[in-house]
Amino acid sequence: MAPVVRSCVSVKASASPVRYRSTRVGAVGLGAPARLRICTSSVPLGGDACAASISGRSLVSGGPSSLGGDGPSVSRRDVVATCSASFDRVGPVPVPAAAAVASAVRPAVASAFPERAKVVALVAAIMLLCNADRVVMSVAVVPMAAQYGWSSSFVGIVQSSFLWGYVFSSMVGGALADKYGGKKVMAGAAALWSLATILTPWAASRSTIMLLAVRALFGLAEGVAFPTMSTFLPKWFPTQERATAVGISMGGFHLGNVISFLATPIIMSHIGLTGTFAFFASLGYLWLSVWMFNVESDPIDSRTISKSELQFILAGRSGSKAKGTKCPSLRELFSRLEFLAVTVANVVNNWGYFVLLSWMPVYFKTVYNVNLKQAAWFSAIPWAVMAVSGYVAGASADFLIKSGFSVGLVRKIMQSIGFMGPGVSLLCLRFAQTPSVAAVLMTIALSLSSFCQAGYFCNIQDIAPKYAGSLHGLTNGIGTVAAIVSTIGTGYFVQWLGSFQAFLTLTAALYFSATIFYNVYATGDLIFD
Repeated sequence: MAPVVRSCVSVKASASPVRYRSTRVGAVGLGAPARLRICTSSVPLGGDACAASISGRSLVSGGPSSLGGDGPSVSRRDVVATCSASFDRVGPVPVPAAAAVASAVRPAVASAFPERAKVVALVAAIMLLCNADRVVMSVAVVPMAAQYGWSSSFVGIVQSSFLWGYVFSSMVGGALADKYGGKKVMAGAAALWSLATILTPWAASRSTIMLLAVRALFGLAEGVAFPTMSTFLPKWFPTQERATAVGISMGGFHLGNVISFLATPIIMSHIGLTGTFAFFASLGYLWLSVWMFNVESDPIDSRTISKSELQFILAGRSGSKAKGTKCPSLRELFSRLEFLAVTVANVVNNWGYFVLLSWMPVYFKTVYNVNLKQAAWFSAIPWAVMAVSGYVAGASADFLIKSGFSVGLVRKIMQSIGFMGPGVSLLCLRFAQTPSVAAVLMTIALSLSSFCQAGYFCNIQDIAPKYAGSLHGLTNGIGTVAAIVSTIGTGYFVQWLGSFQAFLTLTAALYFSATIFYNVYATGDLIFD
C-alpha cells in the first residue's frame, strides 16, 4: 500500500509567512508519526507542496522544488501547521507530494503497548531500587552495630544520617527536574546513590565520620527521586490516570522494602557485607543503561509514542498550558492554608514512615527476640501488602474522580484512610503478645498509610500544576526534617525508657491531629497558577 500523509498544508503565495500550530506527519506502515515542520523552498505559485522534518531538521530544502509544478516561485518560508480543513490555505496534498514526504520520514520503533506503560514500569523499577538501597542499611546495621560496638542511640544517628543530605536535595530536586528534565535528573541521582551504596561498608571500616559522610551523600542523591517523580509523571499521564500511575510507581518503592528485607540477610550470609552493598548498587547501573535509551522527559519528545496516545495525554493535562516562570514566594505559599495542609500531611507521613522503616528489624529483635532472618520476614510482609494497597488507593481515587466526585473530596477521603488506619494500628500494637500479631498490625498500619499517595501526594499537582516538582520538593524537605527527628528520637526513647511504645503512641497522636487539619483546610482547586 502506498504511503499517505496524515496531515499537511497547501502552500499558497502570500505577503508574509503563514504559521499554524505544530502537528505530526506519518505514513501507513511506518510506525509512530514524526513531528512535522513544513519547509518550502522555491515552491511554484499555485503548486501544492509539503516537506517534513524530524526534530527541526529539514528533509527537503534548497534548490527548485522536486514536487512538480510550474510558474514563478515564492521566497523560502517555514510553515508550522496544524493541517486541518478548518484553517485557511489548507487543502489536500497530491499523491506525489505525499509520497515524497512519506519516503523522507524515518520509521520509528514499533510499540507493542502504550509508551506510558513503559515509562511507569521504569519509574517503578527505579523507585524499587531507591528504597531497596535504603533498606540494605536498615538490615545491615544490626551486624554492623555488633561488629563496631555501636549503642542504640548511635544506631539512630547512623540511620538518620542519609536524611541530612536528603533534606537539602529534596528541596531542590523538583526545580532541577523542571529545568533539566526528569530523565537526566533521575539518571544522575541513581548513578550517585549507587556509588554511595558501594562505598558504605568501606566507609564504616574507616571511621564513623566517613560513614556518616557517605550516608549523607547517599541521601543527597536519593532526595531527588520523589520530587522528580512528581514532576515527571504528570507529563506522561492525564489527570484521570495520575493517581494510578503514582500508585504503581510507589508500589515499586514499597516492593523495594520486601526484596531488600528478604534478600539482604541471605546475600550477606553468602558474600558478606561488602558484596551485598555492591550487588544492589550494580542493579542501579543496570537500570540506568535501560533508562537512558528508552525514556524522554516529555512525551512530546518521544520518537516511539503514537499520535493517538500523545493526543490523549495532552488533552488530559491539568492547569494552564503555559509554563510557570516564577515559583510563588515562601511568604505567599505559607499564607495559604491549603498549602499548609499538604505540608503538615507530608511532615506527619514522613515522621511515621521513617520510624517504621528504620526501626522495624530492631523492634522485632528487641521486643520479640526474633533473629535477623526472621525479623526480615516479619518486616517484609507489611511492605508487600502496602505495594498492592497503594495501587488500589490510586485506582479507587481515579475511579471516584471519573464518577463525578470532586477532586478535593477524593483527596480528603484517601488522606483520612491513610492517617486514621495507621494511628489506630499503632495504638493496638501495645497489646500484641506474639510477633505474628505484631506483624499483622504493622501490615495494617503500612498498607492503609499508602492511601496517602492518592491524598496529599497528588494534591500538590491539583493546587499548583506548574510548580508541582518544586513544591513537592519543598514540602518533602520539611517532612524530612521531621523524619530525622523521629528516627533519632526513637533511638533515645528506647534507650531512656527501654520501650518502643511511648514513641509509637506519640506518632499515633500526630496521625489523628493531622487528619483533622487536612480535612478542614485541604482543597482540590487550583491555588497557584
